[in-house]
Amino acid sequence: MREFIGKEIILWDFDGVIVDSMAVREKGFLEALKDFPEEEVNQLISYHKKNGGLSRYVKFRYFFEEIRKEEVHEKKVKQLSFSFSDIMRKSLIDKRILIGEVVGFIKNHQEDFKMHVVSGSDGEELRFLCTQLGISSYFYSIEGSPTPKIELVENLLQEYKYEKKKTCLIGDSVNDKEAADRNGIDFYGYNNAELKKGNVYINSFG
Repeated sequence: MREFIGKEIILWDFDGVIVDSMAVREKGFLEALKDFPEEEVNQLISYHKKNGGLSRYVKFRYFFEEIRKEEVHEKKVKQLSFSFSDIMRKSLIDKRILIGEVVGFIKNHQEDFKMHVVSGSDGEELRFLCTQLGISSYFYSIEGSPTPKIELVENLLQEYKYEKKKTCLIGDSVNDKEAADRNGIDFYGYNNAELKKGNVYINSFG
């Protein structure tokens, strides 16, 4: 694919790029927040859809501080995040949610590129899921929250001494683009038609 000419490192978002998990994530928020008013939870779901690259920690804080207009203790955020993670560990180990054309590309080109996962999802949960889904061996590392994605990308560039011009990030949200832009690397949109305008966009890995 001509988009990857000159590239040696690919940073992959996870949800919506490697796995088709949006519906499962939505159910996770609904379950974790089942004791709260439906209207408020639906507002969070809308925020979640628009900000797929943000961590659950950010989204739970947003739920209390911006939607419910109340202070929230960090202990409560962690409690809800752990509950959410338990739901995800049970629901996202089905290989049928893998996006076949992407996993096929990763598998076929694992010797051609150095690849990492950088996601807004919880890091420990991600490593568990990637192991269960049988894809861990394709990546040099699997990185997630609570560290923000912008910092995850910055840390990888520094730790591995990657050249920015040889590195790209593939994602499906404006948060992914922001992480790439803030770190001076190329961003390739995928699986979100709203990202076609003004970005390099991958229609298919097939």
